[in-house]
Amino acid sequence: MSRTIPVHLASLALLTLAAGLTVALAPPRSPEPPEYRVSSPRAHDNLTIFFLHGKDQLAGKKVLTLDEALEAKKLIVHETKNVNQLSIENVSTEEVFIQAGDIVKGGQQDRVLAIDMLVPPKSGKLPIASFCVESGRWRQRGKENVRAFSASKDAIVGNDLKLAARKVRDQRRVWSNVARVQGQLGKAVKGNVMAGASPSSLQLTLEHKKVTEAVLATIKKLEKELSDKDKDVVGFAVAINGKVICADVYANADLFRKLWPKLLRASAIEAVSLKKADQKVAEVKAEAVTAFLSEVARGKKTETAGKDQTEVLQETTKNCLFETRLKKGNTLLRRSYLAK
Repeated sequence: MSRTIPVHLASLALLTLAAGLTVALAPPRSPEPPEYRVSSPRAHDNLTIFFLHGKDQLAGKKVLTLDEALEAKKLIVHETKNVNQLSIENVSTEEVFIQAGDIVKGGQQDRVLAIDMLVPPKSGKLPIASFCVESGRWRQRGKENVRAFSASKDAIVGNDLKLAARKVRDQRRVWSNVARVQGQLGKAVKGNVMAGASPSSLQLTLEHKKVTEAVLATIKKLEKELSDKDKDVVGFAVAINGKVICADVYANADLFRKLWPKLLRASAIEAVSLKKADQKVAEVKAEAVTAFLSEVARGKKTETAGKDQTEVLQETTKNCLFETRLKKGNTLLRRSYLAK
C-alpha cells in the first residue's frame, strides 16, 4: 500500500525507518473538550503557570527520567558521529522516559533529542533522532567523554526552536534559533552569555552564571507551588507576557513531578529571554488555557506508527499538538502543545 509522507515529516521518516516506523495519514478529529482540570494561575514577573489535573495513564508505574538514568549510569547515550541520529542503550531493569527537547551534553557536539520514547529495560542500542544545538565543534570538549553524553540537565527553550526540531526538522533552522535564543538571553541579562569553551553551545549558555542568576527568583517562587497534596497533577501550561504559549502532559503524576524542576527551569529561562522592558503583563485566566488546549483539536492529524509507539502531529494555523502513545493499551505517554 502506498503512503504519502508530508514534507515536514520526511526527515523523521528517514531517521526512524531503522526502528521500524511507518508514516500514515488520518482524518482530523472533531473538536473535543480537554481532559484536564486547569488550576488557578501562579505567576511571577512575566511568567504564569497553570497545573493540569488529570488521570494517570500509567497508574502506579515508576519510570526513570533521562537525567536520573544518566546520573545513575543506567542508560547510555552513544555518540554515533551522525549529527541527526544518536544511539540509546538502557542497561538497567527499569524503563526510562526520553522526551523530545531534552539536551544531552558532551559527545562530538551537544544534541537535542527529537522524539519522545519509553526505553525498555535491557534495550540494547536503539536509534533516536537528534539535532545539533552547538555548531562548529566536532571534537572532545575539555575532559568530557567524546563517545557518549554525560548529562541532561536542561531542555531547549523557545517555541520556534522546538518547532524547528520537532516539526520542520531542519538543522539550519535549529542552529539559527539557537543563536536567536542566545542573543535574546544576552540582551535580557545585559551581558555575553556565550561560553569560551564553545560559544555556539546552547547548553553552556543555559548554564551561564548570568542566566542562572536571572531565573533564580522565579524558580524559588514557583517550584514550591507543586505541593505534596497535588496527587493528580499530570502536566502544566505556560503563559509568557500574558499569552498562553505551550503545555505539556505526561503519562502519570509521578513522572511529571520528577520532570518539574527541568520544565520549570526551561520555562523561567524562556520568560527571561522574552521579557520586555517596562511591560505591564496582562493577567491570564484558566479559561485561556482551556481555549488553547481545545483549539488544536480542530486541526489536521498526521500519524507516524512504529513498533511500540505512535507519534501524532495535529495542527491548526495557530497551534501544534505532538502526542506520543504506546501501542500497548493505546496509552498516552506525552502530549506537547505549542503555539506557532
